[in-house]
Amino acid sequence: MIGFLIMLVSLVFVLSVVVTVHELGHYWAARACGVAIERFSIGFGAPLISWRDKHGVEWCVASIPLGGYVRFAGDENAASVPDQNDLDAMRNEIRRREGDEAVNRYFHFKPVWQRAFIAVAGPMANFILAILVFAVILVSFGAQKTSTTVGEVVAGTPAAVAGFKPGDVILKADNRKIRSFQDIQGYVALRANLPIDFAVEREGRTVHLTATPRLVERQNEISGRVKIGELGLRSAPGGRFERSSLLSAIPDATVEVWDMIKTIAFYLGRLLMGQLPADQISGIIGIGHTAGAVTNGVVEQAPNGKALAIGLLYSQFWLIASLSVSIGFMNLLPIPVLDGGHLLMYAYEAVAKRPLRAEFQAAGFRAGLALILGFMLFAAWNDLNRYDVFKFIGGVFT
Repeated sequence: MIGFLIMLVSLVFVLSVVVTVHELGHYWAARACGVAIERFSIGFGAPLISWRDKHGVEWCVASIPLGGYVRFAGDENAASVPDQNDLDAMRNEIRRREGDEAVNRYFHFKPVWQRAFIAVAGPMANFILAILVFAVILVSFGAQKTSTTVGEVVAGTPAAVAGFKPGDVILKADNRKIRSFQDIQGYVALRANLPIDFAVEREGRTVHLTATPRLVERQNEISGRVKIGELGLRSAPGGRFERSSLLSAIPDATVEVWDMIKTIAFYLGRLLMGQLPADQISGIIGIGHTAGAVTNGVVEQAPNGKALAIGLLYSQFWLIASLSVSIGFMNLLPIPVLDGGHLLMYAYEAVAKRPLRAEFQAAGFRAGLALILGFMLFAAWNDLNRYDVFKFIGGVFT
């Protein structure tokens, strides 16, 4: 029970921070463009606490703390999906009620480039948050740097077939610089059945080896059952935490975020092409389990209060930064309802010099909503399978 509560608190905290910053990106961009804003909500549902600022914006904390939204004046709903058939009537009503100048304060009557800027500002805020948080981690805690020297080559594995030997120092994978053994593991994990060209240093000279990771299923406390690519390499002993300087922290963190974006894009591409099993897609349950497992691990292993506080700070910062990158990237996908879908609509409007017809917009948003809901259900099913929930339920009734 305590473990579940820790998971729930960690999930709500991390998700609230990430989503709030995402919506603040939209909010700040809208303010910069002179858009009238009615409400900024942390969470969905009935407001628990609310107040109005000097600009007339209602700020509230709602009863369902898994999300949030910013609502602009004239929005039909929190997803900023206008009823195009009513735009002329809306314009006339605004003029009648508030005067001609007031029309320019409404989101749907802003130039298309401003609407696009407001849409993209949410994901950009997520990426900026991730960079700043990773920078704090790199300065305050450092990054673990494990040796890139091969300590052991497991017999009969792809690494052994490729000709790896203990003592090899791995320099590059597919011409990508390797900084630690975690880099190797992360790179290999997503490339099952794909040949990888390794540059290794052996006895003072550079040797190129080609190895193809095999797909294996592994169980771990954080991710449950996962299917990953594996070579059969183990690192040599040794490692350290290496801190970044104040000057290098932002560039280092930016590289970290960019690497994560490329990894997500590569993983998604392989999924769409059917090169990776779809049962690895995870959703809110998986996020919650990861948050809970990481936090529980800190609570259980901390020897004292100081270590607990430091561990919790590090783990929650890491979760916030990682989830922020994922949410920023996913929101840029060109699916109606998401920010990327809005950008697609605005791109059409910019090229065609007119908005997409109302019925096409409505159909697109319905299809997008159905796709998102279907994806969420599929991901939830995967998560329940991955964490053996169905086996547990079956065991209860047998």
